[in-house]
Amino acid sequence: MAETNFYIGRLFDLKKNQVTAARAEYDPADLTTHAVVTGMTGSGKTGLCIGLLEEAALQNIPAIIIDPKGDLTNLLLHFPDLVPQDFQPWIDPDLARRAGETIEQAASAASSAWRKGLQEWGISRERMLALKNAAQFAIYTPGSDSGIPVSVLSSLAAPNLDWESNREILREKISSTVTALLGLIGMEDVDPIQSREHILLSNLFEAAWSRGKDIELTELILQTQTPPFDKLGAFSVDTFFPPKDRMALAMQLNNILAAPAFETWREGQSLDVASLLFGKDGRPRHSIFYLAHLSDAERMFFVTLLFSAVETWMRTQSGTGSLRAILYMDEIFGYLPPTSNPPSKTPLLRMLKQARAFGLGLLLATQNPVDVDYKALSNAGTWIIGKLQTEQDKNRLLDGLSSASGAAPRAALDQLISGLGKRVFVLHNVHSKAPVLFQTRWTMNFLAGPLTRAQIPALNQLVGAKQTIDDRPQTATRTTSAAPTLQSAAPASNPDLEAAPVPAASSTPQPSTVNRPPSANANQTKPTLPAGVAEYFLPQTHSLPEAFAAANQSMPAEAVIQNVVYRPALIGSAQIRFLDRKLGVDSTMTRAALVEKPERSGVVRWDDFAYRGPALDKLENTPTPGARFSMMDAPFNDSKRMTAMQKDFADWVYRNSSVKARANQALKVFAGPDVSQADFMKACAEAARAARDAELVKVTGALEKKIKALEDKLAREERELQQDQTELSQRKVEEIGTAAESVLGMLGGRRSIGRKVSTSLTKRRMTEQAKADVEESVDSIDQYKKDLADLQAQRDEAAAEINSRWGDVVNDISEVDVTPRKTDIYVNIFGVAWMPYYVVQSGGQALELPAFGE
Repeated sequence: MAETNFYIGRLFDLKKNQVTAARAEYDPADLTTHAVVTGMTGSGKTGLCIGLLEEAALQNIPAIIIDPKGDLTNLLLHFPDLVPQDFQPWIDPDLARRAGETIEQAASAASSAWRKGLQEWGISRERMLALKNAAQFAIYTPGSDSGIPVSVLSSLAAPNLDWESNREILREKISSTVTALLGLIGMEDVDPIQSREHILLSNLFEAAWSRGKDIELTELILQTQTPPFDKLGAFSVDTFFPPKDRMALAMQLNNILAAPAFETWREGQSLDVASLLFGKDGRPRHSIFYLAHLSDAERMFFVTLLFSAVETWMRTQSGTGSLRAILYMDEIFGYLPPTSNPPSKTPLLRMLKQARAFGLGLLLATQNPVDVDYKALSNAGTWIIGKLQTEQDKNRLLDGLSSASGAAPRAALDQLISGLGKRVFVLHNVHSKAPVLFQTRWTMNFLAGPLTRAQIPALNQLVGAKQTIDDRPQTATRTTSAAPTLQSAAPASNPDLEAAPVPAASSTPQPSTVNRPPSANANQTKPTLPAGVAEYFLPQTHSLPEAFAAANQSMPAEAVIQNVVYRPALIGSAQIRFLDRKLGVDSTMTRAALVEKPERSGVVRWDDFAYRGPALDKLENTPTPGARFSMMDAPFNDSKRMTAMQKDFADWVYRNSSVKARANQALKVFAGPDVSQADFMKACAEAARAARDAELVKVTGALEKKIKALEDKLAREERELQQDQTELSQRKVEEIGTAAESVLGMLGGRRSIGRKVSTSLTKRRMTEQAKADVEESVDSIDQYKKDLADLQAQRDEAAAEINSRWGDVVNDISEVDVTPRKTDIYVNIFGVAWMPYYVVQSGGQALELPAFGE
């Protein structure tokens, strides 16, 4: 078979109580309708789920894995060489001691068991190596630095989404975030409509996020006391939520911040789902969140935030019919109960209903089938059921399954479930005609059992995962209604937006003391500019201590600001639009320059003067009151020269600005610089996968029909052989009986001897005919099997060629420089920039320091 399905085991014959040779496979596309795995402790449920995740990694499908107990850390135990030394560090000393073995002996036994098991299940070393290299594996430990720490405070940051066009998504995220926060302080089962705490905090988040502003936990606590709005609904804030009660809520929230143990929640990897699913190079990731060390309240808090982050990421994806990513939770008991509403339940319900359209598959496991919401799980298209603990568990599961779409008859499922043994499961898939019974394959990863928090650093080191990871795929900067953030070259958030190289030289004053006579040639009256020349005032962004620090100097205790003096510089800024619909490019860029001392002739090498001052949207229209101004010389006082310089600036922008677009001509996939390399590779992979699947259906379809017809002929011939063999046996018995009767007749001298000899000869001919029929059936069966093997080889060869060809097409990527049209360049700022400097008196000396900076 072509490697497009998950290899999960082999079919199991319940009547014979033995595993068959037929492979059990699962189409990953079926996982978009979600799957539920249930089975008691010891049923093999964890091994099954690890096997599913191994297959996902081999298919380049990323996964976010929630591990409440520590079992899923085994996903990092890849040992392709199968030598005992690799197993030894992960052997449980207590288990070895109870078995009467040394650790070395136990490691050798584990190595032998894995070598034998993998061989019996047809898993080669090449497949083991492919798994090790297929994805990036890492273990995250929220609330601990044993693994990669996780910053939950990043969940309070405004998502990188425009508020107006994503209001519904962001409000759902706000609701989940607030519910999680309130749950952490003991307020469980909160109703977002009735709870005034939830309403207040949600409005605080919305007030910040709607303006693209992050809200720190400290700021949230302070705003709880003094909200930045006057009303909530028709009532004033104080009427709706009195100050005394708000102070009580603020104190509860402050307890979180004040607790020393919370410090580890403030640092580490942000919950940026894109970076948790894919690396910068586009490789899929399997990110495991180890939660065994957390309290129940902390687990609920984190899981809710993670669900919310995944849901927000999901809503920003384009629709797809293939499996884009997996969200796996090893135990949903307590997170999706049938009667109560913990914070985790609402986002999980929404994803169960809506994730299919975005290619996100939920894989949920539990050993407690009694206490789960089967109404919610009725959205799951796949149920994998193992051995259950009690009859009550089985009956509750059967009751719940009766509400699922496409459920098999209760009696049939009851019979199958009742006969299950270890590692034997019922696979009920709405995409298949009937449930099937299978035994799980041997896992490629070593199943060492639950690992402790102390073992996690060594685990991450084993797979090369860094203790701090924040290399998320690059994405476009959030778009707001404010003026665009200044970028003198490629924006830091996207390496694909490229401009001309910027040399190290710059006219922007560096952080050092300006060596000029303080207030020289400075007057209280600002020089008058020629008509048509615009002027701007850089804001004072530095306090006096900051100005000294930027100058790499210690601030003397007696230092005081004597004055502020403005000095002129030339400033230019242009907004550029890059548009190429064929290549999918529609991006904007800002290029800016600041020339402190331009040549009097007006000739400027713009490349040498990249702007590195305050953001352009912070430029002011008026100076600081009481400031002084230096004299102004050419070219500032020459309007014609300034106009010519503006045209030269626009021409420089036109000639030296470009962006990179990516193109895969074979797949007809194009992307502009706003699309990261990882997202582009995903789009190519999805397009190639769809094209490959279509070609596989077309090319192998005819062969599959021939194979099916030949299998039917083979089955009929085998039935005929069985009949012929039975007939041959009967003929032989009849022939022997007739011969014996003839002999007895001869001895007895009977007259009917001639007739009996004739009958004996007839029986002999019939026996020979039956024998010929058997031989003919055997020959036909041999030929059918040979023809069947030839057809299967043709199908597999065709599938392998198609897979290889489309795999090569994915990487057939070219980059194209996209340049702007002159009409797409808008010079929005050009003129004189007044730069503020502090004139400082210190120890009888005067010095000048820039009062502005980046």
